[in-house]
Amino acid sequence: MKYAIRYYSKFGHSKQMADALGNVIGTSAAPVTEPVTEPVDVLFLGAGVFLGSVNKSVFRFIDSLTPEKVRCVVLFGSCAIIDSPVPQMRKALEERGIKVADRSFTCKGSMGPIHSGHPDKEDIDALCRFAKTFVTEQETANV
Repeated sequence: MKYAIRYYSKFGHSKQMADALGNVIGTSAAPVTEPVTEPVDVLFLGAGVFLGSVNKSVFRFIDSLTPEKVRCVVLFGSCAIIDSPVPQMRKALEERGIKVADRSFTCKGSMGPIHSGHPDKEDIDALCRFAKTFVTEQETANV
C-alpha cells in the first residue's frame, strides 16, 4: 500500500504529530503546501484549530484532491478549546466524494497556558499506536 502524510501546523503541534506518523508508517510527512502528485491508498491529513477553524490552506489542499488520487483519508489533529478539527476536514473531504476513515485521532494541543505541553509524549505514543493499528488492519485486509 502507498501512504502519504500532509499537515498544516501553525504552532508545530501537527508537524510533531505528522513526523511521528512518518516514523511509524515509513514515509516522510510534508506540509499541505506540497501537493499529492501520485495516487495513494491512504493519506494521513492533520491540522489544528485556531480561532475555531482549521486553516484555509487545509481546505485549498483538500480542493486539490480527487477520489482517483486518494483512496482514503485518515484524519488527525490537536486542539485546545473545541473538541476536534476532524469534523471540519471530514465535511470538506466528503463533499468532494473522498472516502474518510471512520476512525480518526485527536488530542489536546496547547494554547498558551491551556493544555500546556500538549501534545505530550503520551499523546504522541497514542497516535503511533493508532497509526500502527490502522496500517496493520489495512495491510491484513489487502492480503
